[in-house]
Amino acid sequence: MEPSRLKIPAPADFNFTECLAILGRSDQELLHTIKDGRITKLLVLENEVALFDLSYSEGALHIEFPHQSPSQQGKQAVVRYVTDWFDLETDLQPFYAMAARDPLLRKVVEHHAGLRIMGMPDLFEAFVWAITGQQINLTFAYTLKRRLIEQFGTSHLVGGIEYWAFPSADTIASLQVEQLKKLQFSGRKAEYIIGIARELAEGRLAKDELLEKTEQQAEKQLVAIRGVGPWSAHYVMMKCLRFNSAFPVSDVGLHNALKQQLGLEQKPAIAEIEKLAEPWVGWQAYATFYLWRVLL
Repeated sequence: MEPSRLKIPAPADFNFTECLAILGRSDQELLHTIKDGRITKLLVLENEVALFDLSYSEGALHIEFPHQSPSQQGKQAVVRYVTDWFDLETDLQPFYAMAARDPLLRKVVEHHAGLRIMGMPDLFEAFVWAITGQQINLTFAYTLKRRLIEQFGTSHLVGGIEYWAFPSADTIASLQVEQLKKLQFSGRKAEYIIGIARELAEGRLAKDELLEKTEQQAEKQLVAIRGVGPWSAHYVMMKCLRFNSAFPVSDVGLHNALKQQLGLEQKPAIAEIEKLAEPWVGWQAYATFYLWRVLL
């Protein structure tokens, strides 16, 4: 194997094109670029940065380092990141078996088979996106995210192109509320984001510790954080901590997808959604993600 190339075998039921549809949903995205079926992404690692290209062929994801190959530790970190990002280690066959019996999910899952929950391996990024997206439309949420990254993220200019990585919790922990309000974050959201950054920077909150907890224990810890309600907690549990039973039942996108799929005049009530979701137990996160997919 060439030192600048790595290969990650993908599950047989993996569909890279479906995953790209999620990653390419906004032209304001700064954290990766997609061109000709190839993703380019910058990662800030412990002692170095890694810019890599990611493509798919012959049943595997291929990682290339087009400019500078990272250390062996750096390469291992990139492989771990990509594996988590694409949720490659989850066996989806039980989910597909359940969906095949569910009249609501069956056609959606057949149509988008191979889609994986595109995650956010970085806990701080997942929190920021959950907080940012509260009670605003997706377009403005991406605008705020872009401003935050351009103002406080890490960038590297390579071949005349600027690549960006998400701001660290340490960087945001040092800010004042007014600095985020200038980017058009509300005062409350600015307080919440900086507060969470300080929890992480000062070691009171850690992904490794959350991963050791049960879903109920993790949810209890998350909702105790200022600014994190049940929806935000379940979003983080779904996208970062990989609890497949996480269920952001109050999510507006989920409601819109259900309204569309069921041909309803109004969005269903929470009680109706909970009833519909009874067969999804253990796979609520994947059911939600596939229903979000129909909105693109």
